[in-house]
Amino acid sequence: MKRYLDDLVLKDLATKMVVLTGPRQVGKTTLARQLMTSFDSPQYLNWDVLQDRAVLQRQTWNPRAKLLVMDEIHKMHEWKNWLKGVVDGRAPGQALLITGSARMETFRQGGDSLAGRYFSFRLHPFSVHEWCKQLQVAPAEALDHLLIRGGFPEPCLAADATQADRWRSQYFNDLIREDVLEFSRVHEINTMRMFVTLLRERVGSPLSLASIARDLAVAPATLKRYLDILQALFIVFTVQPWHHNVARALLQSPKVYFFDTGLVNGDEGVRLENAVAGMLLKHVHFLQDSAGRAVSLHYIRTKDGAEVDFALGENGKVTQMIECKLGDNKPHRGLVRFAEQFAEAEAVQIVYNLRQEELRNGIRITDAANWLNGLSA
Repeated sequence: MKRYLDDLVLKDLATKMVVLTGPRQVGKTTLARQLMTSFDSPQYLNWDVLQDRAVLQRQTWNPRAKLLVMDEIHKMHEWKNWLKGVVDGRAPGQALLITGSARMETFRQGGDSLAGRYFSFRLHPFSVHEWCKQLQVAPAEALDHLLIRGGFPEPCLAADATQADRWRSQYFNDLIREDVLEFSRVHEINTMRMFVTLLRERVGSPLSLASIARDLAVAPATLKRYLDILQALFIVFTVQPWHHNVARALLQSPKVYFFDTGLVNGDEGVRLENAVAGMLLKHVHFLQDSAGRAVSLHYIRTKDGAEVDFALGENGKVTQMIECKLGDNKPHRGLVRFAEQFAEAEAVQIVYNLRQEELRNGIRITDAANWLNGLSA
């Protein structure tokens, strides 16, 4: 199935190396193999495959390959300097696609050895927008399906719910046992598993690592490291509170959400909020990666407890505030309050079960599925 980034990646491969990251099994390899059909003599090499690893280490791939795909090379020691040499020394006319299931923030840190040599994209699970576009279904049907199955390709496309559940159980076990182990010690795996289990029950709530640390009898600094690992592996993502002073915002409690909504342990409202968070992050990353826009995702909360689920910011200003509800079409009190404070921002209350769209107190109350279908990706 064609994905929303196919054409953009193909276009950028004509001029730059492209780095494609995203969660394990989100469809990166499938996307790469689909793009390979557009090139003469393409070659795919995966660091996790011993034979491919030997080819990568010796740099004995086919110089006539018009597209060279390298998967999981961030696991190689000194991979960044190695890759710089590959980019500068590749054969004329050879496109280079790098894929990986862990964040490659080192592209933006530790010097400029790769500066100007690449474009990057982050591949996300299916959203309402993408599911509607690819399968030609109504937004409400797409949202219902994604709330049940999550947005990862295999469970989303599975023949029945049982197959989807079997995939998710195996996926969760593999994430903890294999991927997380690369970043932590063997004796920490059980604690990490308990930490993830607790996070699955705290989706959408401000996160207190100190409280969880007491429950698990570990230091808060240890849980901070675990959270960094989970984010680096695209298992969870955090949404920071909005504040003009970014440093101050980072000191406040973030909210944690899962890339796979199917991993959330909560009621229908919590699963809806997680799904909306994931689709908003996909929207934000798409605008950042494809257009270079300085868009960011936050939530708003004051000391007296007034809160709005999500806020989009750009160039230091709140541009949109979003509250999600299962069936309440009465304007949310926090949204009313912040709509007055951020008068230039659009205030939207998206409702899963909505009978009638309205505009009340400057707040647009609209159908959740239709609104999500209007996002950029």
